[in-house]
Amino acid sequence: MKPCISQATTLSTPFEVDVPTYALAGWSAVELWLTKLETYLQNHSVAEAKTLLVDHQLQPVAAASQGGLLLSQGLERSTHWDLFRSRLDLLRELVVPTMIVAADFVTDLVPEDYGRAVQSLAEAGELAQAAQVRLAFEFQKGSKFCSSLDTALALIAQAGAKNIGVCLDLFHYYTGPSKFEDLGYLSTANLAWVQACDLAGVPRELAGDGDRIFPGEGDFQLDPILDHLVTLGYEGYVSLEVLNPQLWSIAAERVVDAGRQSLERLLGSRSTPERQPSWGLS
Repeated sequence: MKPCISQATTLSTPFEVDVPTYALAGWSAVELWLTKLETYLQNHSVAEAKTLLVDHQLQPVAAASQGGLLLSQGLERSTHWDLFRSRLDLLRELVVPTMIVAADFVTDLVPEDYGRAVQSLAEAGELAQAAQVRLAFEFQKGSKFCSSLDTALALIAQAGAKNIGVCLDLFHYYTGPSKFEDLGYLSTANLAWVQACDLAGVPRELAGDGDRIFPGEGDFQLDPILDHLVTLGYEGYVSLEVLNPQLWSIAAERVVDAGRQSLERLLGSRSTPERQPSWGLS
């Protein structure tokens, strides 16, 4: 498994600050935060973004996150899908292989919504495949529609798109209704992305994204999960995603250095030796 850092971990710093800061701390792979990238592109070109990444040998291996694709209707659906298409074009230009798609948040839910979601997920997969992007579908612990790993995997299987896998966010896995036995449904074919963090001193029912801390510093039993992923043969990225506002008030260089050390300790011998990124260097 290979280490990666999500830009959500330093959400308060701009894209152009993140890139050199991550590189200086020893990171070579980044999970882009789409709205942060799009803010940068208001005053810069895609070519400038790519040059910045290449110059710092930082490979954009995923981008997060797109919502509203599966259950939205009418004008709201059109807005979400137009944004999705434009983001696919952007990721194709930047050669980003994975986009994380989040489960919709809805207040009212009927059984027919699941069939509609499967059709939408399949349609999204077709568009993504044309852009040479794989989708990583992320269940959300607070979503009435898809809050668990087993439901996410079932929807992916029914959609039947080979370029869609699950995003295993260990925060949503641990604080939601997922069970350890759900990990048995994972395979190298349907596991697209992994995000890591931890939690301490907060009841799981009350835990929010802002309560995330560095992995290995809290109560989550992460080792058995990672051991299972090793058994599966997963050799992809494990992304440090810590959306904690307290970290955003600390100098970014300190955060990313401490975060790298925590993730390296977690991965330990499971870590795959990193090669110099070849992306964009030809």
